[in-house]
Amino acid sequence: MKPFVNFLLAALLAASAVSSFAAGEAAPAKVAKPDLVKGEASFTAVCASCHGADGNSGTPGNPKLSQQHPEYLVKQLQEFKSGKRNNAVMKGFASALSDDDMKNIAWWVTSKKAKPGFAKDKELVSIGERIYRGGVSDRQIPACAGCHNPTGAGIPSQYPRLGGQHADYTATQLTAFRDGGRKNSPPMSQVAAKLNDKEIRALADYIAGLR
Repeated sequence: MKPFVNFLLAALLAASAVSSFAAGEAAPAKVAKPDLVKGEASFTAVCASCHGADGNSGTPGNPKLSQQHPEYLVKQLQEFKSGKRNNAVMKGFASALSDDDMKNIAWWVTSKKAKPGFAKDKELVSIGERIYRGGVSDRQIPACAGCHNPTGAGIPSQYPRLGGQHADYTATQLTAFRDGGRKNSPPMSQVAAKLNDKEIRALADYIAGLR
């Protein structure tokens, strides 16, 4: 009886598969891979003048993009385009990009190696290290390392890479989160709301030296 039962079960499964196909159930669509050649061309034409030829911006107010997590860059470009993240200059550039353009650019530039940054102020670095690694418990400020990694490497698809970023840019973003100028990450707004100017400068300086 056992061989017959196995044969019957196989026949039923085959019939079910045929029925599903006949009913029009399509196989999951394949997601197109990023086109790195197009990504490089688009980055060179649209992004390089502000962010450097390989994503290593030489301007302290413009972020380094090399080695950033591509999913994070795509999210930011989409939110610049939609207005969820407010920046008139970036909105103009992002609005001209399709979703495929954004993906191609993000995967190309994040494949480039980031140049290391450097901390500058020993006193600030000490304060920044303490907050980044341990938070401030009596003010309920969590350690930045919990989300962004002790080395600033971040967590792919979840939290951005920070290590080596320009201190000026990081300080500007933390201030914008704190003061309501940047609203596209409620958790960051909640954390930054508890930081004073000196702590923001200290964190930014410490992060610049992470590698």
